[in-house]
Amino acid sequence: MTVARRILPLGEAALLVELDDLDAVLALYEALDASRPAGVVDLVPAARTIGLTVDPAVLPLSVAHGWLMQTGAAGPTITSARSTVELPVRYDGEDLAEVAALLGMPVADVVALHTSSEWRVAFCGFAPGFGYLVTDHDRLTVPRRQTPRTAVPAGSVALAAEFSGVYPRSSPGGWQLIGSTDALLWDPAADPPALLAPGTTVRFVETP
Repeated sequence: MTVARRILPLGEAALLVELDDLDAVLALYEALDASRPAGVVDLVPAARTIGLTVDPAVLPLSVAHGWLMQTGAAGPTITSARSTVELPVRYDGEDLAEVAALLGMPVADVVALHTSSEWRVAFCGFAPGFGYLVTDHDRLTVPRRQTPRTAVPAGSVALAAEFSGVYPRSSPGGWQLIGSTDALLWDPAADPPALLAPGTTVRFVETP
């Protein structure tokens, strides 16, 4: 099945791939990441795009353009090995009861579903270390809060639309808070500084 994509130039060393939806981004990013040629400097997925930065002396943009067009254009998806991160969570979020009411299920079922689901980092953004996590069902889909908070504590575990995420630092935010973790999501002194990267599998583990 052919994947629709539009490739746009971004200066002399970058290209942007536009795709129809997040599923297409995830599939293409996985295929590209598994077949990176020499000269790829960075590969950055977003909700409907993938950005590619290259070293033109190693990988000319014309060659990179062809790679982007041909990779994953047809045939089975390439599956590459991914790391798994387990995040311990206290399900003590201020919005947990409201989330349960929105979903029409008991609080215990929300926690059980959140912990039993396998999450994957679709892309990163908003703040350093913040990953937008998706899973293979829509049973935890909830709207953002009508009134965002001016300060969400670091380590807050949250839901919004089809995503789950963890705030790496205190910041304003409108996601529904369901828990908290002591895990360090962003450490500038670490290599790499972000605990979560696109493609990483995440499992939430309930703790007291």
